[in-house]
Amino acid sequence: MSAPAIAARGVVKRYGDAVALAGVDLRVERGEIVGLVGPNGAGKTTLLRILSGFLDPDEGAVDIAGYALASARRAAQAALGYLPEAVPLYRDMRVAAHLEFAAKLAGVDRDMMDERVAEALRACELEDQRQRLVGQLSKGYRQRVGLACALVADPAVLILDEPSAGLDPVQTRGLRALLDAQRARRGVLIASHDLGDIEAVSDRVVVLVGGRVVGDDTAAGLRERLGLAADSSLDEVFLVLSGAAAEAAPGAARDGGA
Repeated sequence: MSAPAIAARGVVKRYGDAVALAGVDLRVERGEIVGLVGPNGAGKTTLLRILSGFLDPDEGAVDIAGYALASARRAAQAALGYLPEAVPLYRDMRVAAHLEFAAKLAGVDRDMMDERVAEALRACELEDQRQRLVGQLSKGYRQRVGLACALVADPAVLILDEPSAGLDPVQTRGLRALLDAQRARRGVLIASHDLGDIEAVSDRVVVLVGGRVVGDDTAAGLRERLGLAADSSLDEVFLVLSGAAAEAAPGAARDGGA
């Protein structure tokens, strides 16, 4: 049996006396898309930074595709594609050149470079944009370039922070289709404020409030647990869980609005 895409156990992060994450457990299997939701200040950004290896936890452990971040960081990060909320793109580079640059940074072998770039362009439906300057692209296409950069090394794991931010409904629908196509090959964790996005593509939803996981189930399972109608929106589920958690643990640390 293969190792899970992501396995986080007892993750704690403090900023001085404030606790941003209070013992978070999270598991994402390969072939699974998991949505991460929570109010501003819930700890989502802190958690994503830890899972991506850009921030160390104070306690707990994280494995990426079976590699421990604490002892095999390079191998863990090589198995990971990360799309931050603010996609760091060079607007004066052409799309294909940008992907080649991303592939070099990710350590893709030179003899595999053309194949990986071509595959990422195809997966993100960017083949007819390959010679355009990134700065000439629409917001939707720039998001696709960011996703292609995350995919270009063919990672086992994808972590995406607000991938649909700023997209119109048509662009969002296209992004959902792209993400759904990745399901069979990778484990995917998506953090988003757009609960419609999360429900549309996710197999499971993790709700983070005050640095703690207060819900981890399918959307249908969460509704059943809370006694909500089967046709209740995920927004209703989120509001009930957030309200109950806030009453149980007031004064949780904020982590910069995410």
